[in-house]
Amino acid sequence: MLFTVGTLTVWIPRRVGHLVDEMVAGRLTDTLILQQLGILLLMGVAIYFLRVGWRMQLFVASYQLGVHLRTELYKRLCLQGPDFFQQQRTGDLMALGTNDADAIELAAGEAMLAGFDGTLTLVMVLAMMFLGVDWRLALIALLPFPFMALAFKRITQQVHDASHEALTCFSQLNGQVQESLAGVRTVRALGLESRNASQFAVLAEQAADASLRAQRWEAGYEPAVGLALTTAGFLTLSLGGYLVWHAQMSIGSLTSFTMYLGQLIWPMFAAGWVLSLVERGRAAWRRLEPVLGLPLSIEDAGTITTPPHGSVQFSDVHFAYSEQAQAALQGVSLTLKQGTTVGLVGPTGSGKSTLIRLLLRQYAAQQGSINWGEHQLSDYRLENLRGHISWVAQEPFLFSASVAANIALGKPDATQVEIEQAAQLAAVHDDILRFPLGYDTPVGERGVTLSGGQRQRVAIARALLTNSPLLLLDDALSAVDTGTQTSILQHLRGARVGRSVLLVSHRLSAVADADNIVVLRHGKITEQGTHVSLLEQDGWYASQWRYQQLEAALDEL
Repeated sequence: MLFTVGTLTVWIPRRVGHLVDEMVAGRLTDTLILQQLGILLLMGVAIYFLRVGWRMQLFVASYQLGVHLRTELYKRLCLQGPDFFQQQRTGDLMALGTNDADAIELAAGEAMLAGFDGTLTLVMVLAMMFLGVDWRLALIALLPFPFMALAFKRITQQVHDASHEALTCFSQLNGQVQESLAGVRTVRALGLESRNASQFAVLAEQAADASLRAQRWEAGYEPAVGLALTTAGFLTLSLGGYLVWHAQMSIGSLTSFTMYLGQLIWPMFAAGWVLSLVERGRAAWRRLEPVLGLPLSIEDAGTITTPPHGSVQFSDVHFAYSEQAQAALQGVSLTLKQGTTVGLVGPTGSGKSTLIRLLLRQYAAQQGSINWGEHQLSDYRLENLRGHISWVAQEPFLFSASVAANIALGKPDATQVEIEQAAQLAAVHDDILRFPLGYDTPVGERGVTLSGGQRQRVAIARALLTNSPLLLLDDALSAVDTGTQTSILQHLRGARVGRSVLLVSHRLSAVADADNIVVLRHGKITEQGTHVSLLEQDGWYASQWRYQQLEAALDEL
């Protein structure tokens, strides 16, 4: 379609020049003139529909590229571990999937369209000017264009730099907005609205200045093209008039050449437009490509897709965070038998949450091994492994949806009865019924309309509904009172039949009924046993138990 458009486009001036010569010679009748005009009209209509057709094809491809880039970015982000997100800002990552992907999409669509069309038109027009009209006119007409190319080179570099700066500024602006909205309660509580507004205004001004600078340089393409074409037109008419005056060229040929020169306007303007879009796309790709090419924090090289089952065993596991000199876990050996409950306690910073992160494969053990059944965790596909683990964090995340939708997140086809049963087990059913819309009540972004204890209990209900073989509770009862904790634990005793449970808690009363209790201190297991045996050992667990019991008794006074 593109080649046909180019052929018809360069053929029209040829036909017009021929008609002018025929009219000057007096060889055209009214009928022939109408026929020739009809042919020209049909050619114009054909060009229109062919342009629409091939542009639709190319734009579809560019939109598909945009979808592909965003999908690949999203997949990549979902597979990255905590280390990656500790080094990135959410606003920057959001900008990569919006503004930067848009810039690349435009480069693949608009720029490629204009580039192909302009290049083909330029080649065919120049060929007709040199071979079909007069090579002398063609040479003199091209004299200004090397100077235009030098101007384009200078402008293009400036557009690239300004576009990269504009995209970076937009990312910073995006990050500021995201953090301000996420922490709006803290901002209001500390009275930081004015300071945040000032910071936003500065970032917005920087983004606007960078975009304006890019636009100013882009505006330089048009004057460069206009000056080159004006000079070419002056040189062409001067030499062409001389040749016609001396009967070395016909008026029709000069007319054709002038029309061809007019057709160069589009390729020249297209060149500036293409360079502008391509440089924006290149600047965007410079930011997006490192994120897409960054190695995954945890390689998903496992091949086992069958459901894991059996005991979970830690064997001499060592792990240290890159930014910390001291190891978070040192020589940890622990067995969680299938269908049993293990309580994990210890002071803050002892490595309890780290152990759960290793079990979830958010990090990989640097020494030792972690097995589930007969296979190491790394042998399982990540999706398969995590799909059979229910995890409730100390600060659970709720999506901006209804209470029912958040509980049914891991089991979208759950019935209302199943959702309510899970809520009853998590001791949150009565709270939900007091909401204005019950289970249909929106919880707001991150569950902002719920209290901390309600968010934790909704997350526990979500975990119980999925009925995974392994349940991880990472201090998931820290925001509820002791009475509610007792109720939830009583419900869990019946619900966890056949499930392995790893219960992390600072409240020792939460783990008192566990089959095995493990005490972690400074990344090492210092005590292990049942509640009764640990009290008899009279170590850290026993002293902490007496302290917490005394504290609870004083609270009741």
